[in-house]
Amino acid sequence: MKLIDGKAIAAEIRAELKLRTQAFEEKYGKKIGLAVVLIGSDPASQVYVRNKVKACEEAGIRSFRHDLPEETTQKQAEELVLALAEDENIHGILVQLPLPKGLDEKRLLSLIPSSKDVDGFLAENIGRLALKEEGTVACTPLGVMEMLSRSGISAAGKRAVVVGRSNIVGRPMALLLLNADATVTICHSKTQDLAAECRRADILVAAIGKPKFITADMIKEGAVVIDVGMDRDENGKLCGDVDFENVKEKASAITPVPGGVGPMTIAMLLKNTCDAAERAMERAERAAE
Repeated sequence: MKLIDGKAIAAEIRAELKLRTQAFEEKYGKKIGLAVVLIGSDPASQVYVRNKVKACEEAGIRSFRHDLPEETTQKQAEELVLALAEDENIHGILVQLPLPKGLDEKRLLSLIPSSKDVDGFLAENIGRLALKEEGTVACTPLGVMEMLSRSGISAAGKRAVVVGRSNIVGRPMALLLLNADATVTICHSKTQDLAAECRRADILVAAIGKPKFITADMIKEGAVVIDVGMDRDENGKLCGDVDFENVKEKASAITPVPGGVGPMTIAMLLKNTCDAAERAMERAERAAE
């Protein structure tokens, strides 16, 4: 059994990105910029934002952090996002979710230009992914593909099963695997005989948010198991959607929780920001010709 170490792969990627940010600065005389908007005081969101800002600094990306109070109105939030959209020093905009009650998440996110949508959540970028066109891909599924690639695991010709159909993980994950020439099945709460579907998978991606839901009897011998879940078990200990201790005995490769997909998500956010900055400067150069 091979343990896919997301922490080590993410560190490798961050070192590569540092070289890219340095080259960008030398070429254009400015830093790559990421704006992070946090509205309200959700404790988990504050931790995520702190980690993202720290990762930016380490990679040489300038972060513009905007903390707004819980009572921020829709109009105030929209005005900030529109101002960031116009700012040429900012190449990516990240609005930390969830938003406080009363704010229209869909409308606020729709104000982010697709070129600055480093989360890859906008309909335009998801559409581009579906059409195999250049765009920004959601960070978590992109991180999974990067892990597979750097671990020497090809999806081509394999049967892949994705458990979960959220817009930020399950659906883009299925599209990425399809684009990588896997035969893809998406499973969800209405799937009949879920265990049988999972047992057919050469590559199984669990993204349902239920602790230790995927058990050893749901896994084919030698399958690659990717655990996107971030849950707490009955003792309050951090765990994933997969019953790791038992499943690892059957899997040929598996990701741990923590230290698997989690670090890759932030690494891909940094990568998406670098990509967005380079594309923005290329567009500006073409426009000036």
